[in-house]
Amino acid sequence: MNPILEISHIGKQFRIQHRAGGYLSLRERMSNVLKFEKTTTENFWALKDVTFDVQAGESVGIMGRNGAGKSTLLKILSKITPPTTGKIVSRGRIASLLEVGTGFHPELTGYENIFFNGSLLGMKRREIATVFDAIVDFSGVEKFLDTPLKHYSSGMQLRLAFAVAAFLEPEVLVIDEVLAVGDAEFQKKCLGKMEDVSKSGRTILFVSHNIMSLKVLCSRAIILDKGTRTFDGATSDAIKHYLSVGSQETMRSRISDRSMHAGSGEIMVTDIMVTDAQGHSVIHTGDTLRVKLSYEIRKKDFDFTSCHIGIIIYDQFQNALITHTNKLIGIQFKDQDFKQGRSIEFSIAHFPLTKGTYSISYNIVDQNRYLDSMEHAVDIDIEEGLMYNYQRANTGGMVTVQGNWTINPE
Repeated sequence: MNPILEISHIGKQFRIQHRAGGYLSLRERMSNVLKFEKTTTENFWALKDVTFDVQAGESVGIMGRNGAGKSTLLKILSKITPPTTGKIVSRGRIASLLEVGTGFHPELTGYENIFFNGSLLGMKRREIATVFDAIVDFSGVEKFLDTPLKHYSSGMQLRLAFAVAAFLEPEVLVIDEVLAVGDAEFQKKCLGKMEDVSKSGRTILFVSHNIMSLKVLCSRAIILDKGTRTFDGATSDAIKHYLSVGSQETMRSRISDRSMHAGSGEIMVTDIMVTDAQGHSVIHTGDTLRVKLSYEIRKKDFDFTSCHIGIIIYDQFQNALITHTNKLIGIQFKDQDFKQGRSIEFSIAHFPLTKGTYSISYNIVDQNRYLDSMEHAVDIDIEEGLMYNYQRANTGGMVTVQGNWTINPE
């Protein structure tokens, strides 16, 4: 069976102009309006030799950091921009939701835009009419159908655009990070509809930085990095690859970049190691978690007697789940404890968080004054494991605790 999409050696080049002498103010540009300005041109490849196939009915996530080429790829798939090299073969109608307002005309009403967008997909008026009520109901813009789209908020435009793309039943649905514009309730509603679309046998290509959404919706994921495909496989494996590579690179660059640190800088963390009690980098629920902070003392003869150190562990939604400081348990460091070449270690026995990805922030404080601090300094992956030695901690929650169950007599 032929794939519904064949992407073969796709490349996209842009020409970037650089003005000699750098940035000019408006006044300088106006005064030089009649003068010849020297410019240089740079060829920039947003995509380089990207090849993969998508089978009918597959839900494929596209992952990558900002600037990796994800949106450019989707624009090429949606035939908004042509590739510089390579070719794409599609065997079905493609509907895309890439940017708020894409495929709509601002001067037309909501009612007119539904039919206008459907016609761009090659649908006949009677085909659009059969799903018109469902589109209006899902988008919630019934009261504003006769209002020109230019008066819609970005959220209203998004709701209408998603409803049109999902309910007009294209063979391929292409969705970029645009869903981030909507509120949490609407995002949940969209993901539910996308699951329905996937189960109906249609194909989805979904770009998102929300790992949980990708995990729920997509069975396969492709990772792009600097315009090239670096991974193609099961979503769970792709997430591990993305986080492990990204975490190491990001952590190293953030820790080494002094501008990323907050605080007065008498002491500065230079490296973070997160392991279990045996020094393994793979940590399971129920293991001992060890966080080792290597540091550099940058001000001689500074008195660290009143310092305290804090750790905060966040989930992927930036919720603080665990917080701890040495003061909480009555430990007071002495000034002589802080010596060049030493490290600070924090540990949690029977780590209670269930399988997932979390981030660690730290701060070193002296009498309510931050000496060094960094938000989300390092990411950690927690794997499923034994908790309190009696069962796998795969409960569906985020925290596993030791409890007790009894049946009370009457």
